[in-house]
Amino acid sequence: MQRYFIETAIENARISGEDARHIERVMRMKQGDNIVVVAQNTAYICTIEEFEGDEVVIEATGQTIPSPELPIQVTVACGLPKGDKLELITQKATELGMFALLPFEAERSIVKWDKKKGAKKQERLQKIAKEAAEQAHRTHIPTVFEPISFKQLVQQIDHFDAVFIADEEDAKAEKRTRFAEKLKNVYDMKSKSMLIIFGPEGGISRQESEALLQAGAQTMSLGPRILRAETAPLYALSAISYEFE
Repeated sequence: MQRYFIETAIENARISGEDARHIERVMRMKQGDNIVVVAQNTAYICTIEEFEGDEVVIEATGQTIPSPELPIQVTVACGLPKGDKLELITQKATELGMFALLPFEAERSIVKWDKKKGAKKQERLQKIAKEAAEQAHRTHIPTVFEPISFKQLVQQIDHFDAVFIADEEDAKAEKRTRFAEKLKNVYDMKSKSMLIIFGPEGGISRQESEALLQAGAQTMSLGPRILRAETAPLYALSAISYEFE
């Protein structure tokens, strides 16, 4: 069944806008068909009652679908990468269970966030997250935040139960800090939120790494191979899923 997100409670809910057009014109659904509607992080099986103008009137059947969300809220912070890599990270990380995406202006970020076009780009990224959440049958759409400065990123660390940095220097070391072992400690502590930080092309600088460590972050090794900026977050989310699910 098709899945749609709404921002209101399920009682007397209606689907409008682009989703309503998708139901009627793309999916060609009719009165009496069933769809899945996600309201307030719960997925309900609903029946289409009628099409009223540009809106679809629905009624909950009383049946819900179990949540597929990760048992820990994982926010991905990534240094602004080149090209359309941020779109790829948004889409695939959403499929893998990311809770939120927090881009930041890293020392080695080549691209700069265009403030004039920023709102439109952020809106596009949020739409990509919504579509990926629907495809993955999630009950939460990750929030894609506007990029922040590195200083602001450091200030965010205290808001999370566990914070890890993907540091390529750690990966090069003969004795690496295995991410799996550190995740076991997080699992044992029953942490509720986690921040995982990745650099852009070129990685995290030494100054940035030191500042993050002093603020309470830990390093993590994603194996002996050096991963691309768009690959590392997906590797980490997969590892978290394996450990927690």
